[in-house]
Amino acid sequence: MQGSSRSFFLVAVLAVLLTGCQSTTLRSIWYDDTFKGGPIQRILVVGVADGVGNQRIFEEGFARELNAVGVEGLPSFQYIENPATTTEAAFDAGVSKSAARGILVVRLLGIDTRTQVTSTRVRSRSGSTMGPGGSWSRGWGPGWYSVPDVRTFRVAVIEATLYDNTTHDPLWTATTETIRPTDMARATPDFARQVIRDLTTRGFISPTK
Repeated sequence: MQGSSRSFFLVAVLAVLLTGCQSTTLRSIWYDDTFKGGPIQRILVVGVADGVGNQRIFEEGFARELNAVGVEGLPSFQYIENPATTTEAAFDAGVSKSAARGILVVRLLGIDTRTQVTSTRVRSRSGSTMGPGGSWSRGWGPGWYSVPDVRTFRVAVIEATLYDNTTHDPLWTATTETIRPTDMARATPDFARQVIRDLTTRGFISPTK
Protein backbone atom coordinates (compact mmCIF):
# COMPACT_ATOMS: atom_id res chain seq x y z
CA MET A 1 0.00 0.00 0.00
CA GLN A 2 2.87 2.35 -0.83
CA GLY A 3 0.54 4.73 -2.70
CA SER A 4 -1.72 5.18 0.33
CA SER A 5 1.24 5.82 2.61
CA ARG A 6 2.62 8.44 0.22
CA SER A 7 -0.76 10.19 -0.02
CA PHE A 8 -1.08 10.32 3.75
CA PHE A 9 2.44 11.76 4.04
CA LEU A 10 1.69 14.52 1.51
CA VAL A 11 -1.54 15.45 3.29
CA ALA A 12 0.30 15.62 6.62
CA VAL A 13 3.02 17.88 5.18
CA LEU A 14 0.42 20.17 3.59
CA ALA A 15 -1.42 20.45 6.91
CA VAL A 16 1.77 21.55 8.65
CA LEU A 17 2.45 24.19 5.98
CA LEU A 18 -1.09 25.55 6.15
CA THR A 19 -1.17 25.81 9.94
CA GLY A 20 2.06 27.79 9.82
CA CYS A 21 0.60 30.42 7.49
CA GLN A 22 -0.94 33.69 8.55
CA SER A 23 -4.04 34.82 6.73
CA THR A 24 -6.40 37.77 6.92
CA THR A 25 -10.10 37.69 6.02
CA LEU A 26 -12.41 40.68 5.63
CA ARG A 27 -15.52 39.81 7.63
CA SER A 28 -17.72 42.91 7.35
CA ILE A 29 -17.43 45.93 5.07
CA TRP A 30 -19.23 49.26 4.88
CA TYR A 31 -18.49 51.97 2.34
CA ASP A 32 -19.93 55.25 1.11
CA ASP A 33 -21.32 54.47 -2.34
CA THR A 34 -22.10 58.15 -2.91
CA PHE A 35 -18.44 59.21 -2.83
CA LYS A 36 -17.55 61.10 -6.01
CA GLY A 37 -14.14 62.46 -5.02
CA GLY A 38 -12.12 60.23 -7.28
CA PRO A 39 -9.31 57.89 -6.19
CA ILE A 40 -7.21 58.86 -3.18
CA GLN A 41 -3.53 58.53 -4.02
CA ARG A 42 -1.85 59.82 -0.84
CA ILE A 43 -2.81 58.03 2.40
CA LEU A 44 -1.59 58.49 5.96
CA VAL A 45 -1.47 55.12 7.73
CA VAL A 46 -2.33 55.38 11.44
CA GLY A 47 -1.84 52.28 13.56
CA VAL A 48 -3.37 52.63 17.04
CA ALA A 49 -1.30 50.20 19.13
CA ASP A 50 -0.25 49.84 22.76
CA GLY A 51 3.41 49.69 21.81
CA VAL A 52 5.36 52.19 19.73
CA GLY A 53 7.48 49.41 18.24
CA ASN A 54 4.50 47.47 16.87
CA GLN A 55 2.92 50.69 15.65
CA ARG A 56 5.98 51.61 13.60
CA ILE A 57 6.42 48.10 12.20
CA PHE A 58 2.78 48.00 11.11
CA GLU A 59 2.69 51.51 9.62
CA GLU A 60 5.92 51.01 7.69
CA GLY A 61 4.77 47.63 6.40
CA PHE A 62 1.36 48.89 5.28
CA ALA A 63 2.81 52.04 3.69
CA ARG A 64 5.30 49.84 1.83
CA GLU A 65 2.48 47.78 0.33
CA LEU A 66 0.67 50.94 -0.77
CA ASN A 67 3.80 52.34 -2.39
CA ALA A 68 4.37 49.01 -4.13
CA VAL A 69 1.13 49.47 -6.12
CA GLY A 70 1.70 53.14 -6.89
CA VAL A 71 -0.35 54.71 -4.09
CA GLU A 72 1.64 56.97 -1.79
CA GLY A 73 1.59 55.57 1.73
CA LEU A 74 2.87 57.58 4.71
CA PRO A 75 3.54 56.14 8.20
CA SER A 76 1.89 58.41 10.77
CA PHE A 77 4.80 58.22 13.23
CA GLN A 78 6.70 60.54 10.90
CA TYR A 79 4.13 63.26 11.65
CA ILE A 80 2.35 62.28 14.89
CA GLU A 81 4.21 61.28 18.05
CA ASN A 82 1.70 58.71 19.35
CA PRO A 83 -1.80 58.52 17.84
CA ALA A 84 -3.14 56.55 20.82
CA THR A 85 -2.31 59.26 23.39
CA THR A 86 -1.80 62.50 21.46
CA THR A 87 -4.17 65.45 21.71
CA GLU A 88 -6.68 66.20 18.99
CA ALA A 89 -4.84 69.41 18.13
CA ALA A 90 -1.51 67.58 17.75
CA PHE A 91 -3.17 64.87 15.68
CA ASP A 92 -4.77 67.41 13.34
CA ALA A 93 -1.47 69.27 13.01
CA GLY A 94 0.33 66.07 12.05
CA VAL A 95 -2.31 65.15 9.49
CA SER A 96 -2.13 68.64 7.99
CA LYS A 97 1.67 68.44 7.79
CA SER A 98 1.48 65.12 5.95
CA ALA A 99 -0.69 66.66 3.22
CA ALA A 100 -2.45 63.32 2.92
CA ARG A 101 -5.78 63.16 1.10
CA GLY A 102 -6.92 60.08 3.02
CA ILE A 103 -6.34 58.76 6.53
CA LEU A 104 -6.44 55.04 7.21
CA VAL A 105 -6.92 54.34 10.92
CA VAL A 106 -6.32 50.75 12.04
CA ARG A 107 -6.98 49.51 15.57
CA LEU A 108 -7.13 46.19 17.35
CA LEU A 109 -10.60 45.31 18.68
CA GLY A 110 -9.52 42.16 20.49
CA ILE A 111 -7.89 38.73 20.29
CA ASP A 112 -10.00 35.57 20.39
CA THR A 113 -8.76 32.09 21.22
CA ARG A 114 -10.40 29.40 19.11
CA THR A 115 -10.21 25.62 18.97
CA GLN A 116 -10.28 23.54 15.80
CA VAL A 117 -10.85 19.78 15.89
CA THR A 118 -10.16 17.64 12.82
CA SER A 119 -9.85 13.90 12.27
CA THR A 120 -7.07 12.10 10.44
CA ARG A 121 -7.48 8.52 9.22
CA VAL A 122 -4.49 6.39 10.14
CA ARG A 123 -3.83 2.83 9.07
CA SER A 124 -3.56 0.36 11.95
CA ARG A 125 -0.32 -1.51 12.43
CA SER A 126 -2.07 -4.87 12.21
CA GLY A 127 -3.96 -5.97 9.13
CA SER A 128 -6.47 -7.88 11.26
CA THR A 129 -9.84 -6.27 11.92
CA MET A 130 -13.03 -7.31 13.59
CA GLY A 131 -15.25 -9.16 11.14
CA PRO A 132 -17.79 -11.95 11.01
CA GLY A 133 -15.06 -14.50 11.78
CA GLY A 134 -13.74 -12.68 14.84
CA SER A 135 -10.68 -10.57 15.48
CA TRP A 136 -8.53 -12.87 13.31
CA SER A 137 -10.67 -12.32 10.24
CA ARG A 138 -8.96 -10.54 7.30
CA GLY A 139 -11.99 -10.45 5.06
CA TRP A 140 -12.62 -6.73 5.71
CA GLY A 141 -9.27 -5.51 4.37
CA PRO A 142 -6.65 -3.27 6.11
CA GLY A 143 -7.79 -1.58 9.31
CA TRP A 144 -8.08 2.21 9.61
CA TYR A 145 -9.01 4.38 12.56
CA SER A 146 -9.56 8.12 13.15
CA VAL A 147 -7.20 10.17 15.28
CA PRO A 148 -8.52 13.54 16.55
CA ASP A 149 -6.27 16.55 16.03
CA VAL A 150 -7.08 19.42 18.40
CA ARG A 151 -5.48 22.78 17.65
CA THR A 152 -5.86 26.02 19.59
CA PHE A 153 -5.02 29.28 17.83
CA ARG A 154 -5.45 33.01 18.23
CA VAL A 155 -7.42 35.31 15.96
CA ALA A 156 -6.87 39.07 15.99
CA VAL A 157 -10.02 41.08 15.24
CA ILE A 158 -8.99 44.38 13.64
CA GLU A 159 -10.95 47.39 12.41
CA ALA A 160 -9.69 49.54 9.54
CA THR A 161 -11.34 52.82 8.50
CA LEU A 162 -10.48 55.15 5.63
CA TYR A 163 -11.36 58.83 6.17
CA ASP A 164 -11.51 61.66 3.65
CA ASN A 165 -9.19 64.34 5.02
CA THR A 166 -11.08 67.11 3.26
CA THR A 167 -14.40 66.33 4.97
CA HIS A 168 -13.28 64.12 7.90
CA ASP A 169 -16.03 61.69 6.89
CA PRO A 170 -15.48 57.91 6.88
CA LEU A 171 -15.47 56.48 3.37
CA TRP A 172 -14.83 52.79 4.04
CA THR A 173 -14.57 50.60 7.11
CA ALA A 174 -14.00 46.88 7.55
CA THR A 175 -13.59 44.37 10.33
CA THR A 176 -10.95 41.75 9.66
CA GLU A 177 -9.71 38.57 11.26
CA THR A 178 -6.06 37.60 11.14
CA ILE A 179 -5.23 34.02 12.13
CA ARG A 180 -2.16 33.35 14.29
CA PRO A 181 -0.88 36.96 14.50
CA THR A 182 2.40 35.98 16.14
CA ASP A 183 4.67 38.34 14.23
CA MET A 184 3.65 41.89 13.29
CA ALA A 185 6.19 42.17 10.48
CA ARG A 186 4.98 38.93 8.87
CA ALA A 187 1.26 39.54 9.40
CA THR A 188 1.14 43.11 8.03
CA PRO A 189 1.74 42.45 4.29
CA ASP A 190 -1.16 40.01 3.93
CA PHE A 191 -3.44 42.29 5.95
CA ALA A 192 -2.45 45.29 3.81
CA ARG A 193 -3.01 43.45 0.52
CA GLN A 194 -6.51 42.41 1.53
CA VAL A 195 -7.42 46.00 2.44
CA ILE A 196 -5.76 47.45 -0.66
CA ARG A 197 -7.59 44.98 -2.88
CA ASP A 198 -10.99 45.97 -1.51
CA LEU A 199 -10.25 49.71 -1.59
CA THR A 200 -9.29 49.29 -5.24
CA THR A 201 -12.48 47.37 -6.01
CA ARG A 202 -14.60 50.13 -4.46
CA GLY A 203 -12.74 52.84 -6.39
CA PHE A 204 -11.23 54.62 -3.38
CA ILE A 205 -7.69 54.12 -4.64
CA SER A 206 -6.28 53.51 -8.11
CA PRO A 207 -3.03 51.49 -8.23
CA THR A 208 -0.66 52.50 -11.00
CA LYS A 209 1.73 49.57 -10.71
